[in-house]
Amino acid sequence: MTIRVALVDDQALFRAGIAMVVGSQDDLTVVGEAGDGDGAVGLVETSRPDVVLMDVRMPRVDGVEATRRIVGRFGDDAPRVLVLTTFDLDELAADAIEAGASGFVLKESRPEFLLAAIRAVADGTQVVAAGATRAVFERFRERATTRPGPDYERLTPREREILLRAAQGLSNAEIAAAEFLSEATVKTHVSRVLGKLALRDRVQLVVYAYEHGLL
Repeated sequence: MTIRVALVDDQALFRAGIAMVVGSQDDLTVVGEAGDGDGAVGLVETSRPDVVLMDVRMPRVDGVEATRRIVGRFGDDAPRVLVLTTFDLDELAADAIEAGASGFVLKESRPEFLLAAIRAVADGTQVVAAGATRAVFERFRERATTRPGPDYERLTPREREILLRAAQGLSNAEIAAAEFLSEATVKTHVSRVLGKLALRDRVQLVVYAYEHGLL
């Protein structure tokens, strides 16, 4: 399958460079661009991307609000949003994750890392700039004021264990090795956890674990 990518950034030259990098890949294609967060919802509506590369700092409507609008408008059908930022501990990038983004990468990242990040979020995996993971998610731990609710109680003991492993950042292969399961079984468990907790993807699963004091 070809992953459809949309670009939202107020710098035309930067968009052109990213479009060239993405377009060089057989499994990726750029389906649309917008120069402001205000046009993000319309862009998604017309181009139907799988992944939106979203600049977090833009005039008028920034990447956080644009992400919130996309998730609010399209719900479960919303594309994955991968935020682009200049700072690895950008507060706005953490806010974008809370608004529904699947992660963020630095604008100065190497092209191969950006391409891998696009593929990862399209596959439902969270991506956070190297070195920033703990600092970003500690913000959510600080807000942990509630115990897990009835939805969490519906999880089986195995699903709770898988939740914790995934929240710690383990891949399906690593979870499978730790739990003596097949990768296909782990993938099924993760999907069930996301469904029972009404979470969009693995990054929201990590946020859930921190916010409810599970880590």
